[in-house]
Amino acid sequence: MRVELNDKAKIKKIYKQYNLAKNPLIKDSSLQMKSLLLVFSLLICNLTYAQNQKLAAYKIANINKVIAAFKQKDIGRISKLINYPLRREYPIPEIKNEKEFKLRFKQVFDDSLVRMIGLSKTKQWSEAGWRGIMLEYGIVWIDSYDGKITAVNYQSDYEKKWRLDLIKKEKASLHSSLQQFESPLYKIKTKNYLIRIDELSGNNYRYASWKIDKSESSQPEIVLSNGQFESLGSGGNHVITFTNNNFKYLVYRNIIGEDNSPDITLEVEKDGEVILNEGGRLVKP
Repeated sequence: MRVELNDKAKIKKIYKQYNLAKNPLIKDSSLQMKSLLLVFSLLICNLTYAQNQKLAAYKIANINKVIAAFKQKDIGRISKLINYPLRREYPIPEIKNEKEFKLRFKQVFDDSLVRMIGLSKTKQWSEAGWRGIMLEYGIVWIDSYDGKITAVNYQSDYEKKWRLDLIKKEKASLHSSLQQFESPLYKIKTKNYLIRIDELSGNNYRYASWKIDKSESSQPEIVLSNGQFESLGSGGNHVITFTNNNFKYLVYRNIIGEDNSPDITLEVEKDGEVILNEGGRLVKP
């Protein structure tokens, strides 16, 4: 089965078929839709090949450990099968350790997801190269070697409401000129700047920046809109470009790279010449 990049209806149908309509990747957010389309282009176009590959015995054993733990609803066991931190959709904070996981288990793994994993068969899990092993179309990912859960691309009703509440609080903390947006994307600190990127609406991203010693409640020094998203390769790296007359502000998200690569690289060009290049880190909630 092949899913083309522009086949949004087929992608949504697949998620609905597997009761994944609450997955945050399905929302109309253009960046999330781009990410979803990229994932499907990379993975589903070769799905038949991946599922026909015979998994090594130890990989099947790892899958069965995960299935058994969820079938028995053994939270203690499951907590030891997580690769921490377990990231959640911003601005929901990541889950840092086993203790925190046990407290937040039902926030992430509602009855529907627990049942889906616990009743899954090994044939529903397939390996996708260096990305690991996925359940169905990427709802859950485990590491190919140690079998630990590396990602959960699902959003329960609890997390959906919590995220909206957190966004509401975040908006209230911003300068009044920045309080209108659809979804927060990144909050970044470089050596000299505090930066945030928000999605105003489909295909429209906003860049706001302050000097590093300023707060988001103050008037931003620069505000740019109409940012253009561009995927870079197959690993999820991307760049969002903002243009201001003869200046360009490029924000690179470095998901795959060297061990010492920064989360973010900010590059500013004037008349095509780079005048600023700073690495930055994502500010976690």
